[in-house]
Amino acid sequence: MTVQIAFFLCLLPILLAKYAIAVDPHTLISQYGHTAWRIEDGAFSSQPAGITQTTDGYIWIATFSGLVRFDGVRFVAWTPIRGEHLPSFKITTVLGARDDSLWIGTGSGLARLKNGHVTTYPDINGYINGVVEDRTGTIWVARSRGTGPVCKVTEFETRCYGQADGFPFQHSNAIVEGASRDIWIGSYVSLARWNQGSLSIRAVPALNGSEGTNGINSLAAAEDGTLWVGTARPGPGGGLQRIGENKWKPLITNELDSSTLAVNALLLDREGMLWVGTNQGVYRIYNNAFDRFGSADGLSGNFVNGFFQDREGNVWISTTKGIDRFRDLRVVNFSQHEGLSADAVDSVLAARDGTVWIGNLGALDSLRHGKVTAFVANHGLPGVQVTSLFEDHASQIWVGVDNSLFVYKGGRFNRINKPGRGPFGVVVSITEDTDDNLWAKTVVPGELVRIRDGKVREEVPWSQMPKTLTLAADPKDGVWFGILGGFGRLQNGHLDIFPFKSTDRMEVYNIIVNTDGSVLGGTSLGLLGWRGGRFQLLDSRNGLPCNNVYTPILDNHGSLWLSSQCGLIVIAREELQRWWENSTATVKHELLDILDGAQPSSPPFRPNASRSPDGRLWFANESVLQMVDPNHQPRYAIPPPVHIEELIADQTRYSPRTGLRIPPRLRNLEIDYTALSFAIPQRVRFRCKLEGHDTAWHDIGTRRQVFYSDLRPGRYRFRVVACSGDGVWNEVGATLEFEIMPTWYQTNWFRLLGLVSGGLAIWAIYGFRVRQIARAMSARFDERLAERTRIARDLHDTFVQTIQGSKLVADDALDPDADPAGMPRAMEQLSAWLGRATQESRAVLNSLRGSTEQRNDLGEALQHAIEECRLHSPIEASFSVVGKAEEMHPIARDEIYRIAHEAINNACTHSNGTRLEVDLNYSQDLTVSVADNGMGIDPALVEKGKQGHFGLQGMRERAARIGSKLTVVSSPNSGTEVTLVVPGRIVFRNASQRPIEKIKNTFRRSSPTSHPN
Repeated sequence: MTVQIAFFLCLLPILLAKYAIAVDPHTLISQYGHTAWRIEDGAFSSQPAGITQTTDGYIWIATFSGLVRFDGVRFVAWTPIRGEHLPSFKITTVLGARDDSLWIGTGSGLARLKNGHVTTYPDINGYINGVVEDRTGTIWVARSRGTGPVCKVTEFETRCYGQADGFPFQHSNAIVEGASRDIWIGSYVSLARWNQGSLSIRAVPALNGSEGTNGINSLAAAEDGTLWVGTARPGPGGGLQRIGENKWKPLITNELDSSTLAVNALLLDREGMLWVGTNQGVYRIYNNAFDRFGSADGLSGNFVNGFFQDREGNVWISTTKGIDRFRDLRVVNFSQHEGLSADAVDSVLAARDGTVWIGNLGALDSLRHGKVTAFVANHGLPGVQVTSLFEDHASQIWVGVDNSLFVYKGGRFNRINKPGRGPFGVVVSITEDTDDNLWAKTVVPGELVRIRDGKVREEVPWSQMPKTLTLAADPKDGVWFGILGGFGRLQNGHLDIFPFKSTDRMEVYNIIVNTDGSVLGGTSLGLLGWRGGRFQLLDSRNGLPCNNVYTPILDNHGSLWLSSQCGLIVIAREELQRWWENSTATVKHELLDILDGAQPSSPPFRPNASRSPDGRLWFANESVLQMVDPNHQPRYAIPPPVHIEELIADQTRYSPRTGLRIPPRLRNLEIDYTALSFAIPQRVRFRCKLEGHDTAWHDIGTRRQVFYSDLRPGRYRFRVVACSGDGVWNEVGATLEFEIMPTWYQTNWFRLLGLVSGGLAIWAIYGFRVRQIARAMSARFDERLAERTRIARDLHDTFVQTIQGSKLVADDALDPDADPAGMPRAMEQLSAWLGRATQESRAVLNSLRGSTEQRNDLGEALQHAIEECRLHSPIEASFSVVGKAEEMHPIARDEIYRIAHEAINNACTHSNGTRLEVDLNYSQDLTVSVADNGMGIDPALVEKGKQGHFGLQGMRERAARIGSKLTVVSSPNSGTEVTLVVPGRIVFRNASQRPIEKIKNTFRRSSPTSHPN
């Protein structure tokens, strides 16, 4: 509420501006902008009864089937919220009060609508005929069919007045507040005046004190104390009467006697014009002059129910068949309706005496002091078709009519004859130079004629002239021509041609020559300018709304007006000067189009534009005469109130309210809004922004809906601002905050849960990967440690022991007490043992390299091991391979080879046997068997191994590492058999589909966690 009050306080100076709050009283009703909405057009479903406007800017229409709200574009039937109702849906009258409320009079009582809620007044029943608000905010009600004709509603009480209070009548039809703060009440039989509890009654002469249907229907009070009374019964004392100085007087003029009118409604507008609604249309009275407008002129219906004037000054009329709106137009039209002889105006001349001469079809019309006089053939006009008009320095009017030229002076037309009485031709343009020579451009025959002192002095044939379309005098000397493709100038008998270089054909329609010597011409390509020997073209590239310019004319303020294809274009003097200085500059302009009353057209004759001494501009457009008064341009300077009317989310409608929440999973959102400017609602423009979605304002033109798709959950703030047709912006606009609710998976707690779960998942993966890398590194370290342990065992069991024995032999030989003869034997033994050490070290190296040198053939590697063994032992050996060799994992193959190599080496070195059998079996599993017929191994040694030796222990550790089974069977004097069984799923690549890394992991899991030293 505070914002609204501040807003309207800001508007108060504007509301007080005279030009913005009333229609022009000097304009006829037919010259206003008129729009009608009829019942048959579907705007509303029944007869309108009254019209009002609330402080929020909406227009409300009372109809006999309900209440209708109007925003200038859309009619919306109003319905009360659930649980509330009106006394009746037959609405008889409405009033917009100053406290933002709407008072609703019905056929069964009174109601009040405020903030969307309805309040009814049971004490004020009956048929409500009128509701007014006085200066103190008190509501006064006129009613019939109730107890007491008048009721009063204040903040503190509701009271009705009747016979006990001195009222001699039971029913009242009309009520109004007078200039002295008194309340006037009209009934069927009399007129009552209520002033601070004092009641006075006046009889109405025409009613004769009888109850009936023809009582006082309407009242209007003027600021000077005059009271207008309208009765439905015409005749003496009836009709329209004016009460002043305690007298009843009708208004009588030459046109009409107001007592003859059957009056239904009255309105005194802000300009003091009295609008009278009758059953024969609308009458308007101003300065004792009548003007009428009825259904034949376009009114929705002849029976008028009521009037209303909105805050922009528009006048609204309700009839039995619809509603009408009248507004000021910036361009005023004159047609047959206003008295012209025809609607075919081809030329116009505003003379210095204030008379406007109008070249029409079949007549020469003159408009003076609002009166039209027609000169027709056989009634003073010597012809039919007026083709040109001009006023010379002596205020003589020159008229081209048919194929002749006349001069009008003293109420007579005098023909101008050519030497030899030849045909003069059709005169299409006339001008006068500084030497008082009159120049006339004719066609058929085409020539340029010079006239002086009423006689033709010179004739220049067309063949000697460029194709001339129009003439204009130079303020200093000579005459300018508008020619095809440029300008021409005739000065001191010398003709100069100034062609404009253009690839397009250019027709110069009309030209003006300014006091500074510059020339402006309306052309088919834009406004052509010539100054200082240089051409300039003002067209759409400079911002003009269209290029086809017919006529340029300057007003008294130096602003340039262009009659063009799209309307009247106005360019301020400063903008025109800026264009002269920079031909590429964008020129600010104003366009008056059809909504302003302009009717663009190109008349065939000249002049088609003229300026009268009072500054008004007149334009002929081949049909009507148009007038623009630059000094009086109606402006609607009130910023339009902006309202958000509805929000539609996935076809569900929501009224704008605080804390609006939209259900989840929203797909489509529509927001409807409006701006309440009723003068020219078609020009209201909008900008909007959805905070939380848009980063900038969007200019959406005249559209009154905006759409969004797939908005994310969250809080939003929609803002919309608007400007009136005159470009006045309401920057405050309207705002709607709403929230789109999230689904369960769009909530913050779900996002937090997902974030935490994701973090835990990443942490788990990271931990798993760290453990995986640690296991891999541990496995590599285990493999290295195992290999070092094996090498240590091999070196300890063979090479180190041999070196130790060699050291003992060397120590014995170096003993001084030793037998010198035994020295050679010791050296021989030392040499043999060193050779053995060499063989043993080579064997260790071969055990490291042997299997890796064989890419896949384990049998070949074992064959080499057997052959190497036989080099140092007389044992007989046999080797057999069963099955087809298969590709094996290299790690497993190395371990198998080293186990088998150890078993073969032990058989050759320690068994003392004579036969060695080695079997390699490729089947579902891999089996390697090494058997000898030697002395066998002690069972205790088989179980625990020999102290200080690591052969059997190393074989078992290798077997465990690759997940295989190692069996050693030995008995004294029967030899030893070592069997290794390796599962095929581990060793054979084609038998296991698991990746190599999984096989490695299997090896690593099978590796021992500790090794003997």
